[in-house]
Amino acid sequence: MGKYIVKMRRKENGEYSWAARWLFVSLLWNTVGALTRYTIPEELKEGSAIGNIAKDLGFDVSDIANHNLRIASENSRQYFSVDSEKGELVVNSRIDRESLCPQSASCILPLQVIIENPLQLYRVEIEVQDINDNAPIFQTTDGVLEIAESITPGDRFPLESAEDLDVGKNSLKSYSLSNNECFRLNVKTLGDGRKVPELVVDKPLDREKKSVHKLILTAVDGGDPAKSGTTLIRINVLDSNDNAPKFDLPIYKASLREGAPIGSSVLTIKATDLDEGDNGEIQYFLGVHTPEPIRKCFTLKPDSGEITVIGNIDYESTKSYRFDVSAKDKGNPELMGHSSVHINIIDENDNPPEIILTSSPSPVPENASVGTVVALINVKDLDFDANGLVNVHVSPGFPFTLKPSFDDHYSLVTDSSLDYEVSAEYNIEIVATDSGVPPLKTVKTINVKLLDVNDNPPKFSQASYNVYIHENSIAGVSLFSVSASDIDGDKNALLTYSILDLSSNQVPASSYFYINSENGTIYSMSSFDYEKMQLISVIVQAKDHGTPSLSSNATVHVFVLDRNDNAPIIIYPSTSMGSVTHQRMPRSAKAGHLVTKVTAVDADSGHNAWLFYRLAEATDASLFSVNLHTGEVRTKRAVSEHDDSSQRLLMEIKDNGDPIQSTTVTVDILIEDSFHEPISDYREKTIEPSKKTGKITLYLIIALASVSLLSLVTFFILLVKCARGSRGDSSCCIRRTNSDYKNSNRNLQIQLNTDGPIKYVEVLGGDMMSQSQSFGSYLSPMSEFSDLTLVKPSSTTNFTDTLNVLDASLPDSAWTFESQQVRQT
Repeated sequence: MGKYIVKMRRKENGEYSWAARWLFVSLLWNTVGALTRYTIPEELKEGSAIGNIAKDLGFDVSDIANHNLRIASENSRQYFSVDSEKGELVVNSRIDRESLCPQSASCILPLQVIIENPLQLYRVEIEVQDINDNAPIFQTTDGVLEIAESITPGDRFPLESAEDLDVGKNSLKSYSLSNNECFRLNVKTLGDGRKVPELVVDKPLDREKKSVHKLILTAVDGGDPAKSGTTLIRINVLDSNDNAPKFDLPIYKASLREGAPIGSSVLTIKATDLDEGDNGEIQYFLGVHTPEPIRKCFTLKPDSGEITVIGNIDYESTKSYRFDVSAKDKGNPELMGHSSVHINIIDENDNPPEIILTSSPSPVPENASVGTVVALINVKDLDFDANGLVNVHVSPGFPFTLKPSFDDHYSLVTDSSLDYEVSAEYNIEIVATDSGVPPLKTVKTINVKLLDVNDNPPKFSQASYNVYIHENSIAGVSLFSVSASDIDGDKNALLTYSILDLSSNQVPASSYFYINSENGTIYSMSSFDYEKMQLISVIVQAKDHGTPSLSSNATVHVFVLDRNDNAPIIIYPSTSMGSVTHQRMPRSAKAGHLVTKVTAVDADSGHNAWLFYRLAEATDASLFSVNLHTGEVRTKRAVSEHDDSSQRLLMEIKDNGDPIQSTTVTVDILIEDSFHEPISDYREKTIEPSKKTGKITLYLIIALASVSLLSLVTFFILLVKCARGSRGDSSCCIRRTNSDYKNSNRNLQIQLNTDGPIKYVEVLGGDMMSQSQSFGSYLSPMSEFSDLTLVKPSSTTNFTDTLNVLDASLPDSAWTFESQQVRQT
């Protein structure tokens, strides 16, 4: 424990000045929870260190800058500050105890020490001790007192009390009166501890001997050294009127509620005078030394003695009023009686609670844990007892609550999880209500902003998109725009689009397409060929700019639409040896005889692959007809002897596209009287008949064996598949060619046809729109070679590699075998 010791010395002019100071701080502190107390004297020099608050609070001095230690005072004036280098609590400005705590025995300055990182609050109390820096003061330096000469010794007259702003031992201690012959001084102590001087007549007065007495009243305080104040009392001795008015009570007491309206009656005083006439007529007055604040609040009616309210009565300013009253007669000389009035003020609930924001709230991350401190607040009420008892809470509907710290200090903390996407900020209502009747309420709004956390991935408007593009379109065309959204804010919602190249793709999708990373617009980087590629699936990723970044994917299916860019290709009759094909028929052929069948395929699909056959030119158009859809060439009538034996047909095959693509083939038909005789103008007529017949027979045997073996293998495979698929949903069936059954799925069909002299085998899979396979084997007695060719029309095979004709015959039968087949992708 230490002290500030102040030495005083007398100057030559009789005044005291500060010569030296033992400036010492009484470091009396008790830490209860987070409460620390220091004791200092008032008028401490600016810059004086009170104590090392950093060490007293348990912090290392080197860390206080990082913790941002600062002082928050409840007063508007900052009397203290913290030395950030030493951690000392330093006096910031002059401290006048009398202005802070007038007439109060204890003077406590509450401080809040705020520590950030993490946010903490400590309570510090500064007890300011009084020093003897104020001398007793009388309001008047020259007073006049009139006393009748007939006064009885022992009568008393109240004198003006001196005021000393200091408290405790430094306050007013005693009075003294200068030496005289007729008067002495009596000092009485009131119930509140005040010392009141009284002038007592000690000996009878004789105006003829001495009409005026001059006395000096001195007031001395208890300081070390003591200070004093004086006033001059002039006593005029009056003659005649020998009975003074007397009050009924020595002290009048009353109670008054604060806020009483102007004009309210407080009490009525009463005095009597035994004299008659003017000497017994009484008027009432406030004491001559009544302080001005009392005169502004109350008035005394001279004739009736009624005390009424003329000013604002505030319990928080003054809890009680004490003043003197006088009753004066109209005698000559006038005589007076004296009494006192004590008015107690009753507290009313006229002050609403006050909510003080000690620490402004900082933005809170939306993923902050429950119980995170957001702000610090202090609540106070100037009223007393129940009127000053405050209940404080957060209005319902906010994810925050108040956690008591100490006294009337609270921490605003999170009460549940936060979500920036639901609410980016909160205007929290703090409600404080006192316990008065009726209660008073204060509502303060605190704005708390949330910081967004990247906790929401982007979302596409659809999981997948279908885009259509025509084949042969130019590169660089804008195909489609994908769009994703992110409900996060700021950079967490800023999206970048990209195309993912999956390892399963043989060709990276980025080689076909380009995407604008900002707006998601997809562009083609090449021209597409439907016959090579009908569908491309692109994985588009949207990624935000958060930390860590989040992403989501969507699939864009790009369908290539077919254009009619392929002309039909003739696969039978074979034109590999030239542009003209040779066929033969007997002259005995009747109407409807199948002369030949022209078969063509189109690499396009859909309507573009629908083919139509027509006879463009003919040697004799009345003899032949062409089926529009199948390409079969049949006789329209029976062949006559007059018909030319050499007939030439020009066949045109058109597709159904726009624009229409077409191709032509020329068929030379030889009409023979004997179907099996060699043709004279055929290019193989130089071959010996015996060798040719043997060669044809050999080829026929090989062809029949191959077809039979192929049919058996296919039949066996389909039986196995049907047996396995019987446990599932697949189905199998065998039917005749004339059946009207059409399978909506992709089918594998094997067809042998021997209608007429043209023999052929077809293995068909699916329709022209599918990726299934179609194989055909054609055998013709006019063919020079006996080869078997399999063709896949719907693939990108070069259809100029047509079937070579086998010069053989097949049995006159037709059948079809079908099996359900999964579409190839």
